[in-house]
Amino acid sequence: MTTTTISEIRNLIGGNWLKPASQDGLELTNPATGESLGHAPAGSAAEVDAAVQAAHAAFPAWRATPAADRVQYLFKLKSLLEEHLDELAGLITVENGKTFAESKAELRRGIENVEVACGIPVLMQGYSLEDVAPGIDEIMVRQPLGVVAAITPFNFPVMVPLWFLPYAIATGNTMVLKPSDRVPFGIARLVELIRQTGLPSGVVNLVQGGKAAVDALLDHPLVRAISFVGSTPVARYVYARGSASGKRVQCQGGAKNHVVVLPDADPETTTKIIADSAFGCAGQRCLAVSVTVAVGEAQGWFRESISLVAAALKVGNGLDPATQMGPVITPASRDRVVSLIGQGAQDGAQPIVDGRELAGGGAGSFVGPTVLDGLPATSKLMETEIFGPVLSVVHAGSVEEAIQLIDRSAYGNASSIFTSSGASARKFRNAVSTGNVGVNIGVPAPMAYFPFSGWKGSFFGVMHAQGRDAVEFFTDKKVIVERWPREWSRKF
Repeated sequence: MTTTTISEIRNLIGGNWLKPASQDGLELTNPATGESLGHAPAGSAAEVDAAVQAAHAAFPAWRATPAADRVQYLFKLKSLLEEHLDELAGLITVENGKTFAESKAELRRGIENVEVACGIPVLMQGYSLEDVAPGIDEIMVRQPLGVVAAITPFNFPVMVPLWFLPYAIATGNTMVLKPSDRVPFGIARLVELIRQTGLPSGVVNLVQGGKAAVDALLDHPLVRAISFVGSTPVARYVYARGSASGKRVQCQGGAKNHVVVLPDADPETTTKIIADSAFGCAGQRCLAVSVTVAVGEAQGWFRESISLVAAALKVGNGLDPATQMGPVITPASRDRVVSLIGQGAQDGAQPIVDGRELAGGGAGSFVGPTVLDGLPATSKLMETEIFGPVLSVVHAGSVEEAIQLIDRSAYGNASSIFTSSGASARKFRNAVSTGNVGVNIGVPAPMAYFPFSGWKGSFFGVMHAQGRDAVEFFTDKKVIVERWPREWSRKF
């Protein structure tokens, strides 16, 4: 692993690295050690306007660049990401807290999106039909929107920006990135690598900041589209305000993901996969399982096996190779998770593995893996996105009852089933009301060439991130109907 160096927080505007002019916002600390990492700027409308104006100025020339030439910069970026993989992973671990292995896995998924976007000369193609009427041809072409923006979260500081950026610029748009103000360092290094590809100035711009910067992007008349990932309340806000400004908006929101375990599931494999899903990245991912619905006789063996695995996980600094789970992002997040575990216990659940024991005293934002057994259906925790390493175990009498329980959730991001029955799996995947579905998969994360789906309160918009949806989102369709009568052509 390479040495991780935290650099000064800066904005990139029109090819120039600039010190933020706005006042300090958040104090940043290493989640594992409590060590100060500096202060994130608050951001301002003036800084956002400068970045948008730079992107707007760069758009005409970038749009006119052939698609085959645009993707050459992405080929170079992929190579640079591979070369600097350990360096970037170290930055992610220091500012986010996840293990080094998890950080590298995050980057791998981001690189997949760069690879897919390299196929834009094919993916962006339109279609045509001759003689839609006598002597008349019709053509559909896709054209870039103009200036687009991405507002991204703390839990995947580099991967989520790569859900959007490669497709946006490959299709001919220019972009303003606004990362979470809690994780400014990894994304800044990513943008430095983008600059090393020789990408023209102004095509990609970076503005650090908080809500002031977000609102400025949502309101700016030159920003044509907004991509967002975060909690459901903020996603709803971004979608409403951005849409009211006439923008195209896609917002990935929160989640309360369920996994159903049938009695015929393999106990050892099922337990391991679900533990990885629930406690990986300290539960701070939108596809983490939050509720296990044990059906019938599965309740007994799953409760015992998941408790043994959870209690044995080594929690610590993500830079330590022996660590299996890192801290949550901040002390405030830790305290919130601890409070929600207490609420679950008050509601009648039994903390058969209690992570609150790790949360008291010492440096770092640690809370241990937690298993809440028997959480009542009436508990508010059944509808609360905990965003921490907490797994609730509930019971159902049948797969149909489990599906009904999931249907009652306001969220619809992901669900999974563990079974050796093809009939049960088919029934589940056809009927369950979530946009991402796993069969014997704990984290049903779509590959980059499929859309990252989401239903109900987990997504606001029409086109999702990644793959063909990304191409559709970042382009407008233009339909051309043309006639060239012979007598006209003879005049010229």
